[in-house]
Amino acid sequence: MAKGYWIVRGSGVKDQAAQDEYSRMWGSIGKKHEAKIIAGRDRKESREGPDYAKTLVIEFPSYEQAQACYDDPDYQASLAHASKAFDRDLVIVEGVG
Repeated sequence: MAKGYWIVRGSGVKDQAAQDEYSRMWGSIGKKHEAKIIAGRDRKESREGPDYAKTLVIEFPSYEQAQACYDDPDYQASLAHASKAFDRDLVIVEGVG
């Protein structure tokens, strides 16, 4: 079974309190869905397209688990904070192999 990934690209933080609450909520949600941030905590360089302030790659055990995490009611509730904290794009992709 191929792993699943979230690729998240976004602006800098617009509302620190909302970011703090989203991060607090993400801790338990990510743990429940076995999410692991595998890239994006350090250096990045945009070579094509817009230069987002933040880019993260989050790995899940499967594509279906990545979808389930996004659809989780707790994660959906966290989106109210995420949308206040920053502008972003999120894509779910299936790994190769």
